[in-house]
This record gives sequence, structure tokens and C-alpha cells, in this order.
Amino acid sequence: MDWRRHRGFGIQKPGSRGLAGLLGITGLALGPAGLVAGGAGGGAAQMARFRFEDVSGRSVKLWDGAKPVLVYNHGPIGNAGVAGAVERACYVHPLFGLDGEVLTDDFPADHLYHRGLYWAWPHVRVGDREHDLWSLRGIRQEHVRWISRECLPGRALLAAENAWKADGRTILREEIRIIARGESAGGRAIDLDLTLTPVERAVTLQGAQGKSYGGLSLRFGPRAKTLITTPDGRTPDDLLVHPLPWADLSGDLAQGRMSGAAVLVHPSHPGFPPTWMTRHYGLLAVGWPGVAARTLAPGVPVALRYRVWVHRGNPDAAEIGRMWEEYGRE
Repeated sequence: MDWRRHRGFGIQKPGSRGLAGLLGITGLALGPAGLVAGGAGGGAAQMARFRFEDVSGRSVKLWDGAKPVLVYNHGPIGNAGVAGAVERACYVHPLFGLDGEVLTDDFPADHLYHRGLYWAWPHVRVGDREHDLWSLRGIRQEHVRWISRECLPGRALLAAENAWKADGRTILREEIRIIARGESAGGRAIDLDLTLTPVERAVTLQGAQGKSYGGLSLRFGPRAKTLITTPDGRTPDDLLVHPLPWADLSGDLAQGRMSGAAVLVHPSHPGFPPTWMTRHYGLLAVGWPGVAARTLAPGVPVALRYRVWVHRGNPDAAEIGRMWEEYGRE
């Protein structure tokens, strides 16, 4: 599959695949608590493999057997020990590697507002008012309700509705769906689907000029070695405003052993391929819409689909490319 031939639009349309189609499973019913498994397949042993743990009133931890997978922070998280730290919510940290190592960082000293696996924009405009969700200035993400928290055959689903709050009101409704699959082929696929819908007024998003960051971002934890890989191979230099279908960062995060994660962008993504910023200090940042602003109309949902592939070692471009091709066919 040649990623350069794809162009996505990202607008949900009547008749498009629902959540069951995205999950690739059948026999689902929508109950009071969300999606529940029904029909044949899986069995109790598979169902029990994944489990959620409420580690606090603000965070939910996902386990795959005895292995931690991720923590989703739905409530505000602060750091009283760090001067200038601003509370943040609705993001993933820690994201764990296959051997239990922590891959991500939160409140890093060089950029206190970086926060694990997160999605945020430096320029969010409503009318003549501008806010900065990237640096958490004048706007915040707030958990509204759980849509689903279910352990399904071979995978787990966490879905929630969040609100973007600015000037005392909700300006945009955000739905997230995190689908974590079991470990296979030396890796674990974790899908993240975002649906953004302005509520009453149009919302304009824009990335950072000259850099393009603004959108899905993955901040990695401390390490001594760093390798960033793209379809062109290893990239020793940081990239700015660079169109890519995927990028990977690997480092000695597992007590001296190499591990890491790739961020894959689905071909249906609006403006595919988006532009990126990569930083060897430990950041993969998808830039959508990038340096050119995009206005989202009220009531019209925009869908953004991503997969995070967590892996051991430092896979080459061919291996990661195969993972992207597999994802692109779904």
C-alpha cells in the first residue's frame, strides 16, 4: 500500500461503520452500561484477560492479565511538587511497554504541559477569542460521562465523552474510544479514535507556525538512547512540518533494553497524510490541521483515527510499514 496515494476526509457520514465495525467483532448489544459482549466467541477465559482498576477517583488502569497496559486520567491531575505545573485531564499516562516499563512522561521539566499520550492544539479560536489547549491556557478538557468500559474477547474498550471548556462554557464535545488489543507479533495495538464536534459556534484549530504540532502527541519518558524511524528510515534530525503516515520512537526505556511505540495515522484521516513534528528529546507530534487553520462547523463531527503500536526492540521501517498497512486495511 502506497501511503502517498491516500487522501482522507474524516467527516462521519450516515451509513459509516459503527463502533462494532471498528472493533471488528460481532454479537454486541448496547446495554445501560454501554457495549456488552453477546453471542458466540471468546469465552470466559478470554473475557477475564483484560480488567479495569479504579486507582483513584481520577484515573482508570487497564491490565492485560498481570501486565499493566495504560492509565487513562479522566479527572484533573496536578503535581504539587513542581512549580508552575498546571492541572490536566483526559489523557493517557502511564502508557506501559510490553514488559511493564513506563514509556511516557508527565510534567517533564523541559515542557511542563506535555502529558503522556494526549491530544491538544496551541490555537483554538471561537469568534474573536483564542485559547491554548496545548499549554493549558484559558481552556481545559473535562470528563462528562463514560460511554463504555468493557472487557471483550481479546481486547478492551474504554470510551468517554469529554467537553472542552473555555470562558465558562462548553465549546466542543469530544468523544474518545481507546481499544487495546492483546499482545501479538512482538507488539500491542492500541487504537485511539477521536470525534470532535463543536457545540454552538464554529471552532477553528491551528498548529504551531513553522512546526505544525497540534493534535495527537506522544511524550516519551527519560532514556539515554533515542532512535526515530519514519518511512524513509532512521531520521537523525528532528522533523518539522513533515508529511508522514507514521513515526516511531525507540529508546532504552526497559532498564537498558530497547522498546518504544509507533504512532500510525489511518488513511481516512482528514488531510492525509498530516504533517508532523518529531523531537529526539522524546516527542512524536501529529500536526493536524497543521500550520493552516481549519474551522470546524457546529454540529458536524470530525473523526480522527490513530493506532499506537507498542513494541520491544527498535523495529525498522519495513516492519512498522507492514503494521501501518495492516491498520490501513481496517
